[in-house]
Amino acid sequence: MVYYFTSNVVSPPATIFMGIDKHENEDLIKWGWPEDVWFHVDKMSSAHVYLRLQEGQTIDDIPPAVLDDCVQLVKANSIQGNKTNNIDVVYTVWSNLKKTAGMDVGQVGFHKDKEVRKIHVEKRINEIVNRLNKTKEDRQPDLRTEREDRDRIEREGQKQQMRHQKEKEKVEEKRKKELAELRSYSSLMKSENMSSNHDNGNDSDEFM
Repeated sequence: MVYYFTSNVVSPPATIFMGIDKHENEDLIKWGWPEDVWFHVDKMSSAHVYLRLQEGQTIDDIPPAVLDDCVQLVKANSIQGNKTNNIDVVYTVWSNLKKTAGMDVGQVGFHKDKEVRKIHVEKRINEIVNRLNKTKEDRQPDLRTEREDRDRIEREGQKQQMRHQKEKEKVEEKRKKELAELRSYSSLMKSENMSSNHDNGNDSDEFM
């Protein structure tokens, strides 16, 4: 089961979600999206919270209010972190999560530590946590199917973009060819006119 939350502090609203346990976290790690950003309380046990970025958005573009929602939610879902002030929350893009054979269920590492960001959380803000909990939905998604559907749509979009690009290139090539032919024709006409003017002159050596 996955818990979904809606952050209404931006428009369109942002989607935040987390697994119910470590086994669900394992599936979220495996079938995450490139648009997902992972959050966890640093050096403490906590839920794995994910933010799904909007189309075209990057980790650098996360609005501060949405970031506050994510870190408050992950703090609230940490037994130790929820009771502790002045904690740190780490976050990184899903593609930076690393899973190796020797890791426990739900455990995760990073491909590049330098791509892991850290934010300080002074205390729990109940207003934020309560607002998010009011939007909470329990779902049992087929994470694999959702990821495969997402990839299929992306591939179809890329193919369509390539077709449009090829059509654009054909139109441009035709335009350049027509322009070249027009220039060639204009040059030819100019040459013929010059020859005609020369023939009609008074330079003849013939006498009557």
